Amino acid sequence: MVLSLIPAAVGVLATGLLTLTAVLGGALTRTAGAIAFAFGSVIVIAAGFPYLALLVLFVLASVLATRFRFEEKKRRHVEEGTRGERGVSNVLAHILVPTALALYLAFASPGWPSISVAVLYTAALAFGASDTFASELGVLSGSARSLLSGRPVPPGTNGGVSGAGELWALVGAATTGVVGLGLFELFGELGTRPALYLGVAIAAGFAGCQIDSVVGELLENRGYLTKGGTNLTSMAATVLVAAVLLWGLGGR
Repeated sequence: MVLSLIPAAVGVLATGLLTLTAVLGGALTRTAGAIAFAFGSVIVIAAGFPYLALLVLFVLASVLATRFRFEEKKRRHVEEGTRGERGVSNVLAHILVPTALALYLAFASPGWPSISVAVLYTAALAFGASDTFASELGVLSGSARSLLSGRPVPPGTNGGVSGAGELWALVGAATTGVVGLGLFELFGELGTRPALYLGVAIAAGFAGCQIDSVVGELLENRGYLTKGGTNLTSMAATVLVAAVLLWGLGGR
């Protein structure tokens, strides 16, 4: 679907106001805000308001998690930015895949049905929330172990996980899954198998967080990927996991 002129104009205006608020509130740098506005406008025009709403809620939840006990994170040197703001790399890493899915929904015909794309989109942002919650809240637990070797590592180390972090990762994926599919139901886009779709979005989002830890330890720690590259790779892998689950469980 592609929005008609007036709804599209409203969507772009709403996107502009939201990104301006994020920049003025210190959640995004100016350049990151400009990028978020451009890609957010594409998403709302190409896919509609529930897609934009879920993206906005993801950003809001990420900001709150990032700023939670921020001074303590600074003392431990595990903070994001100087005031918790997100820069260009972080924004691109988390918005490229959702934008690609929105464009697929708008222009790929015939293709996967809209509800399947909605599930993939929700799974992508469920990964983003899962990874952010695990990183920003789990890091405060004070201990971590390598997901691959089990050896103790400093909190905040790429590939390091903790019990608290894994719990927060599940909370992030589950919350995004519930809110996302609730939005699609509200806008009349959810199909007849909501439990299946919800399970796929949550499972893929949580699995993506584990993939991120593995990729971070194997590639980012060795300098082959940046943090943004790790996030982008893991989000793409999350969508692939969700697509395989949908296909295998007959939810396509």
